[in-house]
Amino acid sequence: MRYHVPGSSPDHPEFLLQRFTHRRRGLARLATVATALTLSATATGTAVADAPSASGPTDGTAPRAAEAALKPTPTAPLFILSGILPSGQMYAYLPNGTGGFDTRSGAYVWKGLKYAVSVDPDLTGYQDGAYHVMSNGVVNLWRGGNLKQVATGWQQYTSVLSPGTLARAAHPDLLARDRQGVLWRYQTRANGTMAPRVKVGAGWNQYSQITGVGDFSGDTRPDIVARDAQGVLWLYKGTGDGRKPFAPRIRVGGGWNQFNKLVATGDVDADGRSDLLARDPKGVLWLYKGTGKASAPFKARVRIGAGWQQYQNLF
Repeated sequence: MRYHVPGSSPDHPEFLLQRFTHRRRGLARLATVATALTLSATATGTAVADAPSASGPTDGTAPRAAEAALKPTPTAPLFILSGILPSGQMYAYLPNGTGGFDTRSGAYVWKGLKYAVSVDPDLTGYQDGAYHVMSNGVVNLWRGGNLKQVATGWQQYTSVLSPGTLARAAHPDLLARDRQGVLWRYQTRANGTMAPRVKVGAGWNQYSQITGVGDFSGDTRPDIVARDAQGVLWLYKGTGDGRKPFAPRIRVGGGWNQFNKLVATGDVDADGRSDLLARDPKGVLWLYKGTGKASAPFKARVRIGAGWQQYQNLF
């Protein structure tokens, strides 16, 4: 199934991804090695969500220790941030390469969309599609302007995400949590379909939010983070083993219940490390820049915008 927008609007998702593709070289040139900073840590090495916002410019003009062109990779990919309004209207935001996002572009209206998961099917470091889980349990892969049904029965899942390739395969994995709290791994194929699911483990209902794209810990393996009912954020490091894809959890810090949405889109500030985004109830969007250290994976938060409460979902 292929969709067209009358008049070939530049806001059509196909044109949007073309714009994204054309900007790759420019964004890569903007990428830099982050300023060497000494991070203060507590005795337990945790990061607290309500730490003060970082001061100083957030537009990439801060002094840098060194500069180098960094190209996005599967462990620190460059994805579009998308927002879905209650009407189903989707807006997309291209990363500007300095820790923020450009002005939004309108795209499709997705009626009945329950979850959306951005993916990098060929592990190029750039987003090139998305899986859409519909309220009726149908899963569609949107890629290159084409919408392809690849699965059914996914109404059983309460959370869906794709951190990357968990077993170093040629294509990324999907993770899906069922109503009983069991987490399942689906290996995707070149054509967008999925191999039979593999059980990761039980007990994941203790988490209200699970997200992750790329590597948070600096070992080149995709990781995820999960927030529990008490507001504690936990890091699950990837192992590279498809049967046991995650090591025992590591505490990141408390206070994360102040946010109503956590979302990962890879490397937002183009420093070669995956980052985390958090939206608070007032609609303020915060960027937690990645450090590449498992003991303290995120720097102090940076405010990057307001008005994000209009979206019922971000991905």
